[in-house]
Amino acid sequence: MDTLTKNTTEVEKDLFPLLGTDYVEFYVANAKQASYYYQTAFGFECVAYRGPETGSSDAITYVLQQGKVRFLITSSLNPESEVSKHVALHGDGVKVLALWVDDAEYSFKTALERGAKEAIGLQKTSDDNGEIVTASIHTYGDTIHTFVERKNYKGVFMPGFEPKTTTVPVKSVGLQYVDHCVGNVELGGMNKWVQFYQDVMGFKLLITFDDKDISTKYTALMSKVVSNGNGYVKFPINEPAQGLKKSQIEEYLDYYKSAGVQHIAIATNNIIETVDQLRKNGVEFLQVPDTYYDTVMDRVGSIQESLVELKRLNILIDRDEEGYLLQIFTKPVQDRPTVFYEIIQRRGAKSFGKGNFKALFEAIERDQELRGTL
Repeated sequence: MDTLTKNTTEVEKDLFPLLGTDYVEFYVANAKQASYYYQTAFGFECVAYRGPETGSSDAITYVLQQGKVRFLITSSLNPESEVSKHVALHGDGVKVLALWVDDAEYSFKTALERGAKEAIGLQKTSDDNGEIVTASIHTYGDTIHTFVERKNYKGVFMPGFEPKTTTVPVKSVGLQYVDHCVGNVELGGMNKWVQFYQDVMGFKLLITFDDKDISTKYTALMSKVVSNGNGYVKFPINEPAQGLKKSQIEEYLDYYKSAGVQHIAIATNNIIETVDQLRKNGVEFLQVPDTYYDTVMDRVGSIQESLVELKRLNILIDRDEEGYLLQIFTKPVQDRPTVFYEIIQRRGAKSFGKGNFKALFEAIERDQELRGTL
């Protein structure tokens, strides 16, 4: 089943309008090395830093930015800290999906009134550049959403951070903004968390995929996509479905030890240039067979890009009623097979590449087989 819900007047109905993804924060074992990887491999620039030199005695955070994408890379100096315990359990992974709002206090209060659980209470911090207001709620697993209000702040990121310049040669790969963030949850958890986003945050159900849509000979999963009214924030939620062998969702849950963020999709305006540079930088991607391209044009019709170039880079193509999209998926970017990235370019399409699911998941299964977890 594939259901697409049109969003027309929902912008006016948002409980607390979201302006976009403010940042994604990763808890990692070694922030210095992880931030170096994202700079040299993905083309992010380091723009700010917090650590012992700035008054933070137990944790270090590098703020990386490219286009409107902002990553925080955090590690702890204290083995007993929340950050260290998170890394010990999950490995390197996403802790915070921060949402940019116009009024953090109102957003937080509204979420709590509608059933959210407080993670971090309302905080107002200031420096010479103004004031930032934040507050956080729990979502699936150990992940949290932080509401960020920055309309009265003119600094590089937040109070407590100092500007920092990238010290290694960095070349942007053309990443523009976060298109969507995907969460993996346990069997039976998908509807619970879809209901959470609908009830607590006023999101709408955008698309539903069942195990007939997302399956191969061996594995299957189910997914529902929720979105806020203006479409700036979209969260697909996956859960495993019955199959002959262990699905990618089950593998993720086994290694991450709980529900969590599976992948982050980042938009580009020129996927051929972006992926070409990422490959040159050493980023590894899932590989679909060359035979995928023998019939893909029969399915998607006319496109602007060169099929020869798309095939060379192994970029996938799909079409919906409003246009087409181009997408590709990296392999996991840490030793545990958990977090990975999707690079996506939309040519009008609002969907998520349903026509590519079978080829994509067969590619994932080939990697699972090499790891011995299929």
